[in-house]
Amino acid sequence: MDPCPFVRLIVESLALKLPLATKPAGSGVHPSTTPCFCKLRIKNFPSQTAILPLCSTANDSPPDTSTSATGFHLDSTSIRRLSGRPVTLHVEVYTGRMGHTCGVSGGKLLGRVQISVDLRNIQSNSRVFQNGWLKLGNQPDKPAARLHIVVKSEPDPRFVFQFGGEPECSPVIFQIQGNIRQPVFSCKFSADRNSKSRYLPSDGTVNSNRGWMTTFSGEKERSGRERKGWMIMIYDLSGSPVAVASMITPFVPSPGSDRVSRSNPGAWLILRPHGFSVSSWKPWGRLEAWRERGPIDGLGYRFELVTDNGGPSGGIPIAEATMSIRKGGQFCIDNRIIRDSGLSSRSPVKGFVMGSTVEGEGKVSKPVVQVGVQHVTCMADAALFVALSAAIDLSMDACRLFSHKLRKELCHDDQESFF
Repeated sequence: MDPCPFVRLIVESLALKLPLATKPAGSGVHPSTTPCFCKLRIKNFPSQTAILPLCSTANDSPPDTSTSATGFHLDSTSIRRLSGRPVTLHVEVYTGRMGHTCGVSGGKLLGRVQISVDLRNIQSNSRVFQNGWLKLGNQPDKPAARLHIVVKSEPDPRFVFQFGGEPECSPVIFQIQGNIRQPVFSCKFSADRNSKSRYLPSDGTVNSNRGWMTTFSGEKERSGRERKGWMIMIYDLSGSPVAVASMITPFVPSPGSDRVSRSNPGAWLILRPHGFSVSSWKPWGRLEAWRERGPIDGLGYRFELVTDNGGPSGGIPIAEATMSIRKGGQFCIDNRIIRDSGLSSRSPVKGFVMGSTVEGEGKVSKPVVQVGVQHVTCMADAALFVALSAAIDLSMDACRLFSHKLRKELCHDDQESFF
């Protein structure tokens, strides 16, 4: 099982040093109390925005406080396309608030810098293109703001998988290596409203204090509408089950509403085989999902690793974000996102872990899953991430407004569906 070449272009150690003569960013707003930010652009890649903390260190000392950008991910196609010539990273620095109000940008442009990035022979070696302070502005006789930035590249090989169809249609799953598509897993989706704890552990490894087992612990049947009992089993080529994503908390609308709320999310448990019995499973991760309210209709999610002791502190949160219901997005587990989001410092995540495509509501979805090679020691490890990608993809359907009907593959026999 050979990985595909990937390179990560990292932008980090971002900080801004303002001259004393800098004017306020707006009426009643001074840069010393207003967040500054920068926009990062490389041609043919989505632009990024990052907060710039103000720095007070003397001379050319490294900043006392800094942040990082998400960075740019280059697959083999991008590497081939860009490796023959230098690439320019454009950095625009603004004072004031990010975003727009009434169509007007909330920030005031302070200056620009350009950094040349040579991508030749970067698949095997790490390289540093910029490390230090850069002056914003070209007038030598005037005080100017200075930007601290580190730009470097690191090889980041990944395994790439793709579902041959929508997860609820029980497709074959392929490993992708350039133009080669090789079947490596199969999956089976079921929507059994009477499913209980057939694949859930009975040895106490699931933390009952978090309510993870409430759906299957003998409580009264929930009244009203609910989406429950969904499960997707991942098999290796020999037909042995190697991972499961099981819906353990139903997706139900909040009272007086037709949407799944953040205060009462649905949940999945991702399980791996435990021991030598095909009926023995151990929880690996837990995924919650809901439908966000606000100006942008979004799918909110939170993923955490399940600890072995199942103690009252619960799992280790390693991913939390929102993606567009209409456009879909990318489910991602990445240590830089974890660090910049302020998630648990206990996280064992190192580098890029996984990314999975999620199509918008109502669109045909064949998830593409990328997994960092350092997180895969065997095929069963990869299967866990494949099961997780199926769970987040199916959550887009589970969080569909209850005023809308689901397609037939997702419905129980006694529920309505549409074709």
